Amino acid sequence: MSLPPAPPWVPPGAARPLVAAGAVYRDGAGRVLLVHPTYKPGWDVPGGVVEIGEAPAVACRREVLEELGLDRDPGPLLTVDWTDVGGHDKLLFLFDGGVLGDDEHRIVLPADELDAWAWVAVDDLAEHLPPPLARRLASTVAGAAGPYLEHGLPVRGDASG
Repeated sequence: MSLPPAPPWVPPGAARPLVAAGAVYRDGAGRVLLVHPTYKPGWDVPGGVVEIGEAPAVACRREVLEELGLDRDPGPLLTVDWTDVGGHDKLLFLFDGGVLGDDEHRIVLPADELDAWAWVAVDDLAEHLPPPLARRLASTVAGAAGPYLEHGLPVRGDASG
């Protein structure tokens, strides 16, 4: 699906970022739930791309239902991460999924999209995730980062990065 033309009031060169939303689920031991996609290497958090006209929280709920088979409202927004990949802006929203507890036994993965899920200790995230996502998730779980990140890192002081 291609983007519709920008409204005439949007200046040339204005960012039109890719937007994604995911949920951070924890277990009783504080580990984080990761999923293993079949269409790309490595692991990820449950979630995905926000569709045109869709709010990030709505996309998060839809993606969690599609990926895990769990129909749950996302909790509060934990972080928004801005990043630039190959000249393309991205805004990545992470919502609090809470503690799954017994709900983990109801997880049903779509075979054409995901082939595994696992609880991973925060200290082991870098072994499973690409560096930007590992930083984003570690910063988010630590809770000391604040709600805004750039390239997965807290922004302190000026906003120049």
